[in-house]
Amino acid sequence: MLQLGELRLHLINDCCIKVDPGGAFGLVPRVLWSPLMPPDENHLVPMNQHCLLVQAGGKNIVVDVGYGHKLPDKQIRYMQLERPAGSLLDALARLGLAPEDIHLVIDTHLHADHASGNTRIGVNGVIEPVFPNAEYVVQRREYEDAMHPNERTRATYLPDNYEPLAASGQMRLLDGDCELAPGVFGVVTPGHTPGHMSVRFEGGGQHAAFVCDLASYAIHFERLGWMTAYDVEPLVTLETKRRWQQWALDTNAVLIFPHDPLRPVGRYALDSAGKGRVVPVEMGYV
Repeated sequence: MLQLGELRLHLINDCCIKVDPGGAFGLVPRVLWSPLMPPDENHLVPMNQHCLLVQAGGKNIVVDVGYGHKLPDKQIRYMQLERPAGSLLDALARLGLAPEDIHLVIDTHLHADHASGNTRIGVNGVIEPVFPNAEYVVQRREYEDAMHPNERTRATYLPDNYEPLAASGQMRLLDGDCELAPGVFGVVTPGHTPGHMSVRFEGGGQHAAFVCDLASYAIHFERLGWMTAYDVEPLVTLETKRRWQQWALDTNAVLIFPHDPLRPVGRYALDSAGKGRVVPVEMGYV
């Protein structure tokens, strides 16, 4: 757990999958990335699916929801999805929380690996919210892009993950940066998608951020020119990272990365040569 004043942040891993490094590292040559994220015997690299449980202002807040439990068996096998410690819901149960106890769900964006756990298949195949008493929030631009995907984006924008929530009024669309709870701020960090959002935390004079896919791995945050092939606007990602690198230096913030199995949490600092490095910070999983 990470405590910032009255804020409490719990790190959860919904699952781990294996992906082609061409997606995770894009144009970066194998000789550069492989010593930092070694591939397995099938030339795949791991990606965790990190979520947060944030307790702030008397509210239980979930940031991102992972893959959930709607995936067909074929997709689970294809991604080699594993849950050695259980899912997001299992982690919440270890904290003594049921889905009904969640007040707010923050969707950083609506890609399937971050938003599939919003909903589940209920009685008679009806899609229903996993968190029945929660308000769900996402940036309006992200929702509009998800509702009008193109040939590049439609494989990861799956309407069952969000459309029923918006239709019922349970999902609120945000228009830019805003405070979502005391010390919890949604901030637009474009590049991965135009409406992508990170979540910034401030409490007790300390700072943290769930950067989400602004930097999938810590190495993506360190190196401005490294980003995934999944980024819709990679050059925008680069400039957004430049601003957030400076913010991280100015605030000594704790950074939480969404997919990194080796350095899930760290602080960005300059080494003796003046190069930026993410220094690991210990923050165990729930």
